[in-house]
Amino acid sequence: MSTVEVRRLSTGYGSTVVLHDIDLVVRSGAITAVLGDSGSGKSTLLKVIAGFLRPLAGSVLVDGTVVADQRTFVAPERRGVGYVRQDGGLFPHLSVFGNIAFGLPFPRRRHRDKVMNLLELVGLPTDYADRRPDQLSGGQQQRVALARALALEPSVVLLDEPFSALDTALRASTREATARALRQTGATALLVTHDQSEALSFADEVAVLRGGRFRQVAAPRTVYAQPVDAHVAGFLGDANLLPGIAHHGQVDCLLGTLTTVGFSPNGRCRVLVRPEQLQVTAPGAGDVDAVVQGYEYYGHDAVISLRVAGAEDDQVIKARVVGQDAAHPGRVVGLAVNSPVWVFDAYEAL
Repeated sequence: MSTVEVRRLSTGYGSTVVLHDIDLVVRSGAITAVLGDSGSGKSTLLKVIAGFLRPLAGSVLVDGTVVADQRTFVAPERRGVGYVRQDGGLFPHLSVFGNIAFGLPFPRRRHRDKVMNLLELVGLPTDYADRRPDQLSGGQQQRVALARALALEPSVVLLDEPFSALDTALRASTREATARALRQTGATALLVTHDQSEALSFADEVAVLRGGRFRQVAAPRTVYAQPVDAHVAGFLGDANLLPGIAHHGQVDCLLGTLTTVGFSPNGRCRVLVRPEQLQVTAPGAGDVDAVVQGYEYYGHDAVISLRVAGAEDDQVIKARVVGQDAAHPGRVVGLAVNSPVWVFDAYEAL
């Protein structure tokens, strides 16, 4: 297991700087997810750590040893870093066994035991060893790619959006198998993704990247429930962001006078209320009444869009309910906030 450290790193392509003076520490044996929009610099960060791209400034350290800075550049194959690409990158002309054993020293390629153990580790039957990649599903190919990355026993594994091309069910099962394999081997891992639910469920820590800079690096629960700004709040899932006036641990906003969590300064602020913090009640039984505008039904739950009396024309409140409880448009309901809310220091635009 090794710690990965990125210190004041800037890099890019030609005259275009993609990452700007960023810092990140991935703890030994931990899984960190870098979450950001397309073009935010996620994959570029992996390329620098892997050794596929040189930094313009700053440094990269693996287990305390500098592998890249202005004077040092350790070749990718000498960094002890495994890399899993978005498409898996399997060799089509090799069997599963051949793909997994490809990077092993020649004498070790003759021993099937290691490959069989790796197949079991990633949740694949050992009789898949003789199959070709085109005989596997997308999720199975990604598990083989992970097994190949783990074959050299790297101290660090980099995952470049490896689940994005899979369907929903396959993505979930492959993600679970990958997390289980990484934790069993004790490898330090860095995942880049644009999928919020993937980052929150997969990682020990989430680093939100925007415009080549980290906006927040913290545990999944912290970045979701206590985001550092309105952008992070909106990027991590559905968010009701309301103007408010904070005073002595409470805030006045469209949904009434609410209790705030943690320290909140007095004065104008922006209030974060997640849809699951809203309880839909009978009219008059909540903090305020609202009219249902519509809903999005997902089976296990639904998100209702509502308009509260006195709201601005474009202000819609979203509440999450059990799927079968989705209310029809035009119905009047009550809304109650069931837990303390988070506020930002300033009333800032997204």
